[in-house]
Amino acid sequence: MKQAGKTVLVTGGCGYVGSILVGDLLAQGYSIRIIDLQWFGNYLSDHPQLQVRAGDIRDIHESELKGLDAIIHLANVANDPGVELDPTLSWEINGLGSQQLADKAVRAGVPHFIYASSGSVYGVKSEPNVTEDLPLDPISVYNKTKMVAERAILSYGDEMTVHCVRPATVCGYSPRMRLDVSVNILTMQAFKNGKMTVFGGAQVRPNIHIDDMSRVYSHFLKNADLPSGSYNAGFENISILDIAEIIASKVKSEIVVSESNDPRSYRQNSDKLLASGFAPSKTVSIAVDEMLEKWSDGTLSDNENWSTVRKMKSLGIGK
Repeated sequence: MKQAGKTVLVTGGCGYVGSILVGDLLAQGYSIRIIDLQWFGNYLSDHPQLQVRAGDIRDIHESELKGLDAIIHLANVANDPGVELDPTLSWEINGLGSQQLADKAVRAGVPHFIYASSGSVYGVKSEPNVTEDLPLDPISVYNKTKMVAERAILSYGDEMTVHCVRPATVCGYSPRMRLDVSVNILTMQAFKNGKMTVFGGAQVRPNIHIDDMSRVYSHFLKNADLPSGSYNAGFENISILDIAEIIASKVKSEIVVSESNDPRSYRQNSDKLLASGFAPSKTVSIAVDEMLEKWSDGTLSDNENWSTVRKMKSLGIGK
């Protein structure tokens, strides 16, 4: 169904997930505004219903939010190593910046706020199924910034609809690729070196294909009447070693197992999201197939822009 006339702000819309999501939303008829620092560039095509501003979410003025139908807040300093480069900056952007954006949204009369939190807020869990009602035990600064932001944004739930999405690890090809997430980095190692290094291997992590991640955000946009709250979004709970073996079945490569200092292991349960009418359509295996196709035709390469830490360091950010 075309969503003509509806205007959505996507913060971080030039990023890994945003580059897929924005294209999907434009195809559905939404008018999209993007505010993104563009540390990693902008790979979006021009479109008459797309406005892109290079900017910091901390500098958004309330007037820019007037007349919006929704905000999808993706912008953040991503992943543990990226955040550790400059924890103070990360708290300012991920934590305070998110709270201030939600506050400005309420003042501007925005009726719907969708926040990209993280499944990593759960930390280490022994429960066979990690559901939204379990305690949050974040173990890294990045995890903590996402938890704090989520709680701050949910505090505005009486004044606008708030949907906090807790994604699993996202995988698959995007024009603004990321090669610092488990499936993608192992796949690239197999392509380049014929060898994958698995740290630990037994840790179980939930995964979600990037196309399904985009569809989750679209799902909440179309179903703004769903109750405010947090929703898990992860559908394949498999170990890091299992991921490597999926890749090795498609790309001839050796698997080398090393020790890991990352103990996070949990099985995400997304029954709440499924009960709202969402159904996943793609798998980790499909993500690997699609990346293999992009590697084979030269579209995918080991670009500095695809590594959060490498690119941030080249920009002079952090230690």
